[in-house]
Amino acid sequence: MRSATLIVAITAWAGLAVQLHASVEATGSLFSALWMMLLYFTVLTNIVVALLFAALAGGWRASPRLVGGVTLAIMLVGAIYHSLLSGLLDLSGGAALADVLLHTLTPIFVLLWWIVFAPKGGLTWRDPLVWALFPLAYLGYGLARGAQGGRYPYPFMNVSALGWTQTLLNAAAIAIGFVVAGYMLCAIDRRLSRSRSR
Repeated sequence: MRSATLIVAITAWAGLAVQLHASVEATGSLFSALWMMLLYFTVLTNIVVALLFAALAGGWRASPRLVGGVTLAIMLVGAIYHSLLSGLLDLSGGAALADVLLHTLTPIFVLLWWIVFAPKGGLTWRDPLVWALFPLAYLGYGLARGAQGGRYPYPFMNVSALGWTQTLLNAAAIAIGFVVAGYMLCAIDRRLSRSRSR
């Protein structure tokens, strides 16, 4: 289990490191690169994954709610990217490698780790609503950053291009999908718990 946990942590840290290097090359400044990277839900969620799994590999015991919430958040990263964002940018070199690590491999590895290794039976039906606070907080943060600097993190959050009505409708659709996926995760958690107790 520890080896698998380390693989998840290393994958997330590697993706962040490669993305930072590519961003520094693009902006010419470490501060500008960090400020730009921290605009994105992908980066923030991968940071949480990297920290959590490094701690788990070191022996820290996290609550099922925390692990489930992080799993759901990184699944959102992969799902949104591959359904709405993939192919919008022509990436190469380090940026292309970071793209695969952050949007594809880390979400897959975290989900597989949760299915195989995470203790089951500890999630409640209230948890998806608690988990939704993270993307909700990010929505406010991303919109504030976009309004301040004129650069919105994602096309579906671009108030300047879409207007407030469409932007909020997009956010509501993603929020509903996130909560529904959260309840599916809880259902899987209970089913796996029953299977392992037999």
